[in-house]
Amino acid sequence: MKILPRYIFREHIAPFFLSLAVVTFVLLADRAIDLINLIIDKKLDAQIILRLFAFSLPYMLALAIPMAVLVATILAFGRMSADREITAMKSSGINVYKSMWILFLVAFLMSLGMLWFNHFFLPNTNHKLKKLTLKIAYHRPMTIIKENEFTTLGDYTIFTKKNTENELQGILIYDRSQTRIPRLICAEKGNLLQLDGGNVLLVTLLNGEMHEQNEREPDKYQVRKFESFSIHIRDLAPGMEFADMGFRSDREMTYPQLVASIREKEAELAQSEAEIQTLQQRLDKLEALPDPHEKDVEQRRLSIMKGAAEDQAQYTLENLRSLQVEYHKKFALSAAILIFVALGAPLGLMSRASGIGMAFSVSSLIFLIYYIALTGGEELADRAMVQPFWAMWLTNIIFIALAFGLIHLSLREKQLVNLKLLSWRLSRRQQKGKPLPDELIH
Repeated sequence: MKILPRYIFREHIAPFFLSLAVVTFVLLADRAIDLINLIIDKKLDAQIILRLFAFSLPYMLALAIPMAVLVATILAFGRMSADREITAMKSSGINVYKSMWILFLVAFLMSLGMLWFNHFFLPNTNHKLKKLTLKIAYHRPMTIIKENEFTTLGDYTIFTKKNTENELQGILIYDRSQTRIPRLICAEKGNLLQLDGGNVLLVTLLNGEMHEQNEREPDKYQVRKFESFSIHIRDLAPGMEFADMGFRSDREMTYPQLVASIREKEAELAQSEAEIQTLQQRLDKLEALPDPHEKDVEQRRLSIMKGAAEDQAQYTLENLRSLQVEYHKKFALSAAILIFVALGAPLGLMSRASGIGMAFSVSSLIFLIYYIALTGGEELADRAMVQPFWAMWLTNIIFIALAFGLIHLSLREKQLVNLKLLSWRLSRRQQKGKPLPDELIH
């Protein structure tokens, strides 16, 4: 390896680890507020607290590493530009970007590492964090269910409109414990009670109804009303050792699990669409029935079944989109490391940001724009306004185009902004007529 590429690489090492420590600390500090509230509320011991922080760290590293790469690149090239080292290289006929091959090689290897990290290590730690958080929540059962959120406990998914200290209101439950087709349970109110030392959660529902479709005979659809109905959610394992929880959300799935779930949802969606088409054909044939009463009864029954099938298809489609978004997002975030190196180098050269504070500010702004665009794309994909692939990759494509544009400008000796000069002018706005220091003129 030649001296110059080795020197450029060495200039990035210290800024990268310093930036990584700072960014991780900032993210941990934000997470620490929620954890402290949980600790005070539940009175946890030190071992559980350490587990919570340990399982929270990988998610933060998934965001901190790309940002640290951007900060390090801007800082390293900004310092070399401010100290005229880049000028000396150009005067010697050296192309700075050709000497960066080692940075792109390291960034490529880091992207591969992040690909494994995002697809295998991170999902498992997210799953462990969820299990641990749920087990902590079981110490006070009314805190398990969150208002206006879907909470999954084993084979049950629970939604409530309002929670009080002793009561749940506006309850909706999807029960998958008995059949493949979820049983829908609605209730005006209810409450929770722990049994068997917290291993079983008793959900008592009041004034509601139950909607159920027969799995063996899809034509049969039952609606039953009740004044009181109880559900036992078992095997919650409140102890602090991990229990086996089969259900995983999209962010807790490894690559093979994610691919398998996508294929499964695609098959379910195709089956639901075929069922809807069959029911519609049966509805169309009702015109031939001679008895108006029989026709009306059958039409209502088939319409209810079709509506249930359409709801199931919509629910499956939303889950499928969410899985596809997560699939593409993990690849897009891994590729961001390479993109940030290509973007950070010309930014550092053109802005001459030699201080970590300025480099961190510029990087934070860029990463914030990137993250907002990524989460915005995720939201659009979930609403079926954009395809999941484009929702996750369009931001990367735009940033790649921006990086090439900045590289072109830097090769033409353009300076985006002289941050030292800008800082000096802001601090001396009231002192008109004072000459510029020599180091800011060039």
